[in-house]
Amino acid sequence: MVAPTVAGEWKERQDVDVEVRGTVAGGWEPVREAFARNFERLGERGAALAVYRDGRRVVELWAGTKDVDGDAPWQRDTAQVVRSATKGVAAAAVLMLHERGLLDLDAPVGRYWPEFKAHGKEGVLVRHVLGHRAGLPVLDRPLSFADAADPVRAAEAVASQAPVWEPGTDHGYHALTYGWLVDELVRRVTGKGAGEWIASEIAAPLGGLDLWVGLPSSEAHRVGRVGKVEAPEPAGALRARPKRSVTAAYADPDSLTRRAFAAIDPSPDHNDPAFHAAALPAANGIATADGLARFYASLVGPVDGVRLLAPDTVERARAEESAGPDRVLVVGTRFGLGYMLHGSASPLLAPGSFGHPGRGGSLGFADPEYGVAFGYVTNGFRRTVTADPRAQALIRAVRESLPSS
Repeated sequence: MVAPTVAGEWKERQDVDVEVRGTVAGGWEPVREAFARNFERLGERGAALAVYRDGRRVVELWAGTKDVDGDAPWQRDTAQVVRSATKGVAAAAVLMLHERGLLDLDAPVGRYWPEFKAHGKEGVLVRHVLGHRAGLPVLDRPLSFADAADPVRAAEAVASQAPVWEPGTDHGYHALTYGWLVDELVRRVTGKGAGEWIASEIAAPLGGLDLWVGLPSSEAHRVGRVGKVEAPEPAGALRARPKRSVTAAYADPDSLTRRAFAAIDPSPDHNDPAFHAAALPAANGIATADGLARFYASLVGPVDGVRLLAPDTVERARAEESAGPDRVLVVGTRFGLGYMLHGSASPLLAPGSFGHPGRGGSLGFADPEYGVAFGYVTNGFRRTVTADPRAQALIRAVRESLPSS
């Protein structure tokens, strides 16, 4: 059993002989070495990593097994559930609709979704949804998976929920409700759910991006089995800082932490084909590492001639919307418009980086100043919510590989 230490490293070393496959450009060899060490020292079972620099892929690596509990090798096209890393893709949909004049970030959500205004939510703005400031991280009545996957019933549940703090005055991670909020906003202005819109307006223009929110049956054979996600805890020194840790808060059935992560009850099986096929823009995206990195690369620059967001929109997306003690995650967090920002709870490449981790390990982000985009996916889910030590080791290697001037 590999156990996390207070310092955020995985204490026990595995005796493994894993063949790392793929390519790295000249000067990026430290990334390959760090990727291999994750298998040797950090208990990695199966994973892939892709890094882009100025729109060009400079790292593409994969190793281990496709299934966390199997022996079949990970292939170049293996995809995995990336959990909350999905949120960054969903945010791009909202930002693109803003650019097209269909959604005003400063408008009330109720302008587009009149039923939402019930129970004191008239003042919830679109930007509050993206910045986790809407006051709706929990549902008083958790949804079954069938209801969670039904866009009509899920939207009705969110619309009938009263906020647990005055919207716009504080922030707390909307672990699952974020997806239903974004999905209904996209649906109200386009007639398509967020997953369908992402497929047509993000994935297709990028040449059939290997990233889905609602997996087509034709791609089901590519998806590996992931491990079970246990009660969450922050990585590294964050465990020692808060008076009450996220682990302790999660153990309290009445806490916002536990209720936010239990908005679907019982928690769905992440290896169930029905879960893969559903469109839950907060939690069930499926991607290859290259799909995730290529997506982020296209936010900050052209990739094969395609750029998804204008530079001024990127600046708005990574401007701080929320910062400080998070009412759900307990530790201090920083959010822009739909993205986590570089900080102690979620260290990225540099102060200007923005992206989103997935609970258990996956991570995607971009840094405009360095022209870097990063995508990491794994089947070995850990208890980490934000700063997984495997991803952190890879980020350090990317930083080491960047030219000094």
